[in-house]
Amino acid sequence: MPFINFNNLERVKVWEGITGTVAHSDTMTYARLRIKKGTVLQPHSHPHEQWTHLLEGRLSFTIGDETQILEHGMAAHIPSNVPHKIEALTECFVIDCFTPVREEFKKLEVIG
Repeated sequence: MPFINFNNLERVKVWEGITGTVAHSDTMTYARLRIKKGTVLQPHSHPHEQWTHLLEGRLSFTIGDETQILEHGMAAHIPSNVPHKIEALTECFVIDCFTPVREEFKKLEVIG
């Protein structure tokens, strides 16, 4: 499937305050997510390498012991198994890419 129209995909709830559309290849998960202002995703880690690209809003992003305020056009790279945390300072729109595939995100699509 070389082309995907995210406008036609069903929106899923990823976490409280975080919703969006998700697609997968054999090796990656790609997500377009809206994050409500005030949403905090507590420190966590996972085996997936992650890139987060902020398209709209302001997002406080902590990776390991370093915190940065991301604004439009900025990105964060989270290596595998590194603790990270976010706080949405405003309404945010991000693109998240993960490798390998986030199998638990595939299950969200089935549950809706």
